[in-house]
Amino acid sequence: MAEIIVSVMAIKDLITQTIAETFHPAQLEVIDESHKHAGHAGSHPEGESHFLIRVSAKAFSNHSRVEREKLLRKTIDSATPRNIHAVRFEFI
Repeated sequence: MAEIIVSVMAIKDLITQTIAETFHPAQLEVIDESHKHAGHAGSHPEGESHFLIRVSAKAFSNHSRVEREKLLRKTIDSATPRNIHAVRFEFI
């Protein structure tokens, strides 16, 4: 019988890859802060429910902060297999 190997990408890595491929940032850091919210509403037992995203990209230069956040959140939500409870953005 053949062995089937399934690779599951961590949500953090999926977010990083998706933002990198979509916006080509000069700087990008995705930090899983779920441990700070363990036991709170919206937290997942396995973590990966709360993130801080630090990003700098020319693609955002003509957008307001609100527009940047909407673009990023839409991109993240379309790429991830489950709902992420909270995302904080820092534009650097």
